[in-house]
Amino acid sequence: MAATALMASKAESFVDNKRKEDVRFSNINSARAVSDSVRTSLGPKGMDKMISSASGEVIITNDGATILNKMEVLQPAAKMLVELSKSQDSAAGDGTTTVVVLAGALLKECQTLLTAGIHPSVISDALHQTCAKSVDILTAMAVPVELTDRDSLVKSASTSLNSKVVSQHSALLAPLAVDAVLSVIDPAKPDVVDLRDIKIVKKLGGTVDDTHKVKGLVFDKKVSHAAGGPTRMENAKIAVIQFHISPPKTDIEQIIAVSEYTQMDRILKEERNYYKRMIEKIKASGCNVLLIQKSILRDAVTDLSLFYLAKAKIMVIKDVERDEIEFVTKTLNCLPIANIEHFRAEKLGHADLVEEASLGDGKILKITGIKDMGRTISVLVRGSNQLVLDEAERSLHDALCVVRCLVSKRFLIAGGGAPEIELSRQLGDWAKVLHGMEGHCVKSFAEALEVIPYTLAENAGLNPIAIVTELRNKHAQGEINSGINVRKGQITDILEENVVQPLLVTTSAITLATECVRMILKIDDIVTVR
Repeated sequence: MAATALMASKAESFVDNKRKEDVRFSNINSARAVSDSVRTSLGPKGMDKMISSASGEVIITNDGATILNKMEVLQPAAKMLVELSKSQDSAAGDGTTTVVVLAGALLKECQTLLTAGIHPSVISDALHQTCAKSVDILTAMAVPVELTDRDSLVKSASTSLNSKVVSQHSALLAPLAVDAVLSVIDPAKPDVVDLRDIKIVKKLGGTVDDTHKVKGLVFDKKVSHAAGGPTRMENAKIAVIQFHISPPKTDIEQIIAVSEYTQMDRILKEERNYYKRMIEKIKASGCNVLLIQKSILRDAVTDLSLFYLAKAKIMVIKDVERDEIEFVTKTLNCLPIANIEHFRAEKLGHADLVEEASLGDGKILKITGIKDMGRTISVLVRGSNQLVLDEAERSLHDALCVVRCLVSKRFLIAGGGAPEIELSRQLGDWAKVLHGMEGHCVKSFAEALEVIPYTLAENAGLNPIAIVTELRNKHAQGEINSGINVRKGQITDILEENVVQPLLVTTSAITLATECVRMILKIDDIVTVR
């Protein structure tokens, strides 16, 4: 009887864990496949990817976030790595490839530990401890930087640009990014930079060397020439309007049947009077430049309204995008006008000059000498073709993000794989102090961090094993800023080579990668619902 009860209790305690293991390993393998796909793009010597969409659009880039964003990933766990690179892009702006490669390496170590029979919760807890310890080690290594030290800011922006397609133009783009960010910092909130205050305008033609910043507004559009209106205006009084300068229409579809010429004449006469009344109100406020918001339902202006505006010597710029209105009004220090009845002189912006300028094949509109200008800046990016132009914009955005990181957290750290190797060494020493499974897990994660210098060396065509071994040796001797100089193909003091990056980029990459890996580890089943 006792033997039967014992057998029953054993039968009840038996749980089939095979399926859970299969799901976990399937998730890890899928996520690692995504990580391996962008691994060759890491570092200054990383390869570029050509992305071709079904619509025929072609993108050439080595920005991790852009590559993963365009990939059609179906597996749920692999999608988490795509979201991971987006998170890094919004948190730091740079290191989007690093964070995915790091997550892939951690998952590989987790797979080894799981195969050895260690429980996922134990691995997850050890990973959490490793992450906290890593941030402490990195913070201790970091060098403080002041915003007045422009050279250090330019060096960190250059490091970000060195791995891009437009790296040869980093001497121009890096100082441009630093100056742009410093010019929009609000003294009331010195730690916050809103990149929406920096508008990047792309114009095809010329080369990337022709890129420059404009203290004012730039529009990639022409002045309305329909009725021979002015194309240049000095001492401009500018109104941003969000209503139509066209006759009112009924809310529902209706047909008005006109049977006599007198009635038709009366309609046209009333229409002309309607325009005249509107334009008289605009002219009475002193306005001589109109920026008209793009309308979705119907044209914001008609040929007749343009004729009357030209007669009144009012310059018209139509089809200003809805999402640009906030930037435009902030720059001009004016208010958008939603109704003709609200048209008043105090709602206008003032500028010394509004003119249409020829640039390459097309024309652009420049508004300069703005009085009481808001803390904004425009950057005009040039490029010989659309692919270069798009990549220049993405690279400049990354450089702006790097400078923004330094504004919010004013610490610099060496690049070139130096912080990862130092982390690996210090975590390896810390693992010896820990007891049991935790120490074993931390040791594995310390080894996983070596993937960054290993990949940097591999992508630069060097012998990765020899380079990483020499790097370990240098760090063991106390040279914590020794890193891989991919240009010289050897190990040098990376700080002296001016290869620096913000502390926030590295700490954010490690924190986000460990969070993502812990989440994947905790999943033991995928439930599909209709």
